[in-house]
Amino acid sequence: MRDPLIERVLKFIRGTTDETFEGLALEVFAFQYQRNPAYRRFCDQRGVTPDTIVRWDDIPPVPTAAFKFLDLTCAPPEHVFLTSGTSQGGERRGQHGFPWLELYHTSLLTNFAAHLLPDGLRPRMLILAPPPDLHPASSLSHMLEGVRKAYGGEGSAYFVGETGMDLAGLLDSVREVESQQEPICLLGTSFAFVHFLDVCLQEGWTFQLPEGSRLMDTGGFKGRSRELSLDELLRLYGKILGIPEALCINEYGMTEMGSQFYDNPLRDRWLGRSRVRFKEVPPWVRTRILDPTTLEEVPEGEVGLLTHYDLANCGSVLAIETEDLGYRVGEGFEVAGRAPGAEARGCSLTVEELERRR
Repeated sequence: MRDPLIERVLKFIRGTTDETFEGLALEVFAFQYQRNPAYRRFCDQRGVTPDTIVRWDDIPPVPTAAFKFLDLTCAPPEHVFLTSGTSQGGERRGQHGFPWLELYHTSLLTNFAAHLLPDGLRPRMLILAPPPDLHPASSLSHMLEGVRKAYGGEGSAYFVGETGMDLAGLLDSVREVESQQEPICLLGTSFAFVHFLDVCLQEGWTFQLPEGSRLMDTGGFKGRSRELSLDELLRLYGKILGIPEALCINEYGMTEMGSQFYDNPLRDRWLGRSRVRFKEVPPWVRTRILDPTTLEEVPEGEVGLLTHYDLANCGSVLAIETEDLGYRVGEGFEVAGRAPGAEARGCSLTVEELERRR
C-alpha cells in the first residue's frame, strides 16, 4: 500500500484539494529525506534536514548529472526512463525511476490538455517521433504514447521508425487530412519538423491544414542540427502547413522531471487572454533562475540556471538543478540554451541519429 502522501499530491495536481504547494513540498522533502538514502547524504553534506528548513526554496536541488551516478528513487520503480544518447559517444546516461507512475501520467495529461487541447478537441495525431516499442526507455516516447492513448483520434500514427522518418507516409496523411474538415494535431521533435520542412521547401510543397489544427514541437536543436530561430520556425509552420503562430506550441521537459512546460498562446487564446509567449509553470511546480556560481536568484530579466521544484517527482527528488539556461518572462520563463560545457542532449538527437544512419 502506497503512502497517503502520494494520494494527496495526486489530488493537488488534479486541482481537487485546498492544500498549498509549500506545505506539500515540505512534506515531500521530509518523505524523500527519509526514503532516499543518496539524497539524504546529499542533504546532510549541506547541513540541511527537514528540521532546518522553513520554505520550499530551502530544499536542496540535485544537479541533473547526479542521475547518471546515483539511485535517486524512494521505492522500487514501476518504470525507468533513460536520458537520450547516440552511438556517437560513450556518455553515461542518466536514469530516473518512477515508483508511482500515476504521478507522471496525471501531471502529463493534465498539463497537456490545458495547453494543447483547452477546447476539448480529440484530434487525429500525426507523431514525428519514435514509438515506445522502438525506444521503451525514452520519456518522450512514453509521453507521446500517453497523450495519443488519452486524447488521440482515429488514424493517429507515428512516422519515425528504425530507419528514420517515414516521409511518404507522412505526406500521404497530411494530404488526406488537408481535404477534410476535422483539425489535427502534429507532435514531434524540433529536428524532425525541420527535416520535414526542409523537404517541403526543396520540393515546393505547401499545405492548408483544417482550421483549428495545432502543433507541438519539443527538444530544441541542442547545437547539433541546422538551427532556426523561433520566429523563422513559426513562420515556416504557417507558410508550409497553414498553422497560425498561436497554435504552434513548444514543449520543454526532461527525463529527470515528472512534469513538462508548454508555451501559453493556445491556452491564452482559448481563455481570451493576450500575453507574450513564455513557458507556463503548472501549479504543482515552481521554477527558480539561479546564478551558476552563487546559486542565488538572479535579478528579473537576467539569464541563469533553470531550477525546478516538481511535486510529480515525489518518488525521487523534488528539486532539480538543470544545465539549461533561462530567464524570467511574464509569469513563467523562456529557455536560453545549454550552460557552457554542458553535454549536448535532448530528444531531437534521437531523430537526428536515425536520419544520420539512413
